[in-house]
Amino acid sequence: MPEEFLTFERPLGLEQHIFNRICFAVAHIFALYYYSLDYCGEVPNTWLFELIFGYAGGLGITIGCHRYWTHRTFKATLPFQILLMICQTISFQLPIRKWCLDHRLHHKFTDTNKDPHNSKRGFWFSHVGWLILPKHPDLVKELKGFDVSDLDNDPVVRFQSKWFWPLTLIFFLGLPIISQKLIWPEMTYLQCFASNMRRFVFSEHFTYCVNSVAHLWGDRPYDENISATQSPLVAFLTVGEGWHNFHHTFPWDYRTSEFGWKINVSTIFIDFFAWIGWAYDLRTVSPQLIEKRVYHMTLKRKKKNRIVSGSLNPDIKTPLTDVNRCNG
Repeated sequence: MPEEFLTFERPLGLEQHIFNRICFAVAHIFALYYYSLDYCGEVPNTWLFELIFGYAGGLGITIGCHRYWTHRTFKATLPFQILLMICQTISFQLPIRKWCLDHRLHHKFTDTNKDPHNSKRGFWFSHVGWLILPKHPDLVKELKGFDVSDLDNDPVVRFQSKWFWPLTLIFFLGLPIISQKLIWPEMTYLQCFASNMRRFVFSEHFTYCVNSVAHLWGDRPYDENISATQSPLVAFLTVGEGWHNFHHTFPWDYRTSEFGWKINVSTIFIDFFAWIGWAYDLRTVSPQLIEKRVYHMTLKRKKKNRIVSGSLNPDIKTPLTDVNRCNG
């Protein structure tokens, strides 16, 4: 593994979970401080500003880290890759390589000890505990040898990892704080920093809902044997990442949903950049395969319900369409 990537298992020389505890503690304290100022009317209304920056960083995660670099569901021109890298840096969810490595492990080893946010360990672990607790030994072993050579050889990913801290200072802290100060000169720099922490906390928890809420509560129309669910609420909060049962069944589909633009702003943005030529070779699953998959699952449920009700002999085999599914 290249040297510039190694430090992010021990950011600033700290164990990952210790570093995360410090960051989250500082962020939540300042977020609460700013919320109290906002509640008392001591600062301007900056919710819209925070929303814009929060979702700019969010799109760097949903489109960049998730749909482009992790699953390679489409191809992107260099300018689009750079834009996605900048947006991902605004989110401060560590470098692209680290994010994608964790997510590929999540897909390959879902709900096992090698899954970074194993939902079988409960809501709080899959939501945030996995970030502030020591990693399971099975996961630690897998992190050391898991092949992400495509990311290691990606020039944009390498550049971001090598210069991650200066880029973080510029885009996660400098850009929003200075912009806020220019818009509202009456705010102090401390207040601008606290406002930035509030948008960071909200955007982090929205992202974590994909790992927790969308693995615990919701429908499973495409595969009832996996924990991932369909969650319109999470889709709304995360600009399209809540259609999780579909995504885990068909991870190569750039839309992460069969519903097109429905509660899926990330897909709208990808389609826009495809229209201007910055995104291309968008991968999708065929409607016929989706229909077969849903029909297959519907038959399974009906058979299961009839067995439970006693109206069907479980020894009688019901022919079902076998549809291959990618677990990657």
